[in-house]
Amino acid sequence: MNKVLLIIQREYMVRVKKKSFIVMIFVVPGLILAMSGAIALIAKSSGQLSSQQQVLVKDESGVFAGKFHNVNNIKFETTDQSVSAAEKSIKKDENITLLKIAKDYKATDSVEIFSTKKPAIALTSELEKQLNDIAENDALIKHHIDTAILRSTKSNISLNTIDITDTGDKKSSVGAAAGVGIACAILIYLSLFIYGAQVMRGVIEEKTSRIVEVIVSSVKPFQLMLGKIIGVGLVGLTQFFAWIVLSIVASKIVGSSFSSPQSSMVGLLSALKTIQFSYILGVFIFYFLTGYLLYSALFAAVGSAVDSETETQQFMFPITLPLLFTYVLSVSVLFQAPDSSLAVWLSIIPFTAPVAMMVRIPFGGVAPWQLGLSMCMMVVGFLFATWVAARIYRVGILMYGKKASYKELAKWFFYKE
Repeated sequence: MNKVLLIIQREYMVRVKKKSFIVMIFVVPGLILAMSGAIALIAKSSGQLSSQQQVLVKDESGVFAGKFHNVNNIKFETTDQSVSAAEKSIKKDENITLLKIAKDYKATDSVEIFSTKKPAIALTSELEKQLNDIAENDALIKHHIDTAILRSTKSNISLNTIDITDTGDKKSSVGAAAGVGIACAILIYLSLFIYGAQVMRGVIEEKTSRIVEVIVSSVKPFQLMLGKIIGVGLVGLTQFFAWIVLSIVASKIVGSSFSSPQSSMVGLLSALKTIQFSYILGVFIFYFLTGYLLYSALFAAVGSAVDSETETQQFMFPITLPLLFTYVLSVSVLFQAPDSSLAVWLSIIPFTAPVAMMVRIPFGGVAPWQLGLSMCMMVVGFLFATWVAARIYRVGILMYGKKASYKELAKWFFYKE
């Protein structure tokens, strides 16, 4: 046991003392905040054009002329000139477009836009919106319907979700739950790959440098593999805890700078308050550890079977396919139906549970028996994976110059001590 602890200590200290490790602790939360700000700015300005656009409106129907209103960087001007004459103006200035409306504007292809380049989506969307609004108002007036009264009847109702719990009713946010669930799924997906790959690279480096021959003369191969896996795993946990603390501090600073109750940032922080972060964090740590132990053991076996990283692809794909499959479903399907049969089964199967369960947990609909069964299956899964990987590792770590195949790995597995 002391030998394993020494290996853990070495693997941990070598990595946490690196400048890159310390830098990443502070850089990642900063990048996340910067990215969030950039996304907010892009979302705010996405509906605006970068330059002033002049739209010449040639209305042959007589319904739309003079009824367009200028918005943002779009200016409308009614014209009676022919299409060919308007095209000459458009060729001189690429910021001018021609909107031609036929007499029978309801017919197919009766409304056309002419420009020297493909118009921006923001421009076409605004034109379509105003065209439909004007057409609807014209139809209502023809049927003697007061448009002012009709507009006054429109409402803007939003839902406030309330969770019924044993301790009373609590406010919740579906959007916040979906956002946190997807974020956790992405984080655990990336972490399993990053830290699992570190274990694999460490094994390959020791194998190719022949250092492992000296090491295994003092410790058993299983002890070496276990020490490397746990040591790198602790490095990952250290980074996560540092990121969590720094993110909390940053969110407090950002939250205090938005004192206006109308601020969208305040609304976001209020929505996040409905999430049980302590519970989610506890579940995250469990699935990170068990998922990491499961996949890193397999990565270690792959590293012991090859002599360079270029040879790992044939073994990596079948190992990572379940994780990749679940990740794709998580960001596209599972968060929309976290209690579906597909989501439940994926959150129980050990190879897919770390990602799938983290999508479901923020929604709060995971039955205790499902969570308990999933956790038991994760423990059994990583114990089994470690046992299988250890039997391959003990032989592969001392094999050189021979390209391994699946048939060869099967032989290594059945070798006796």
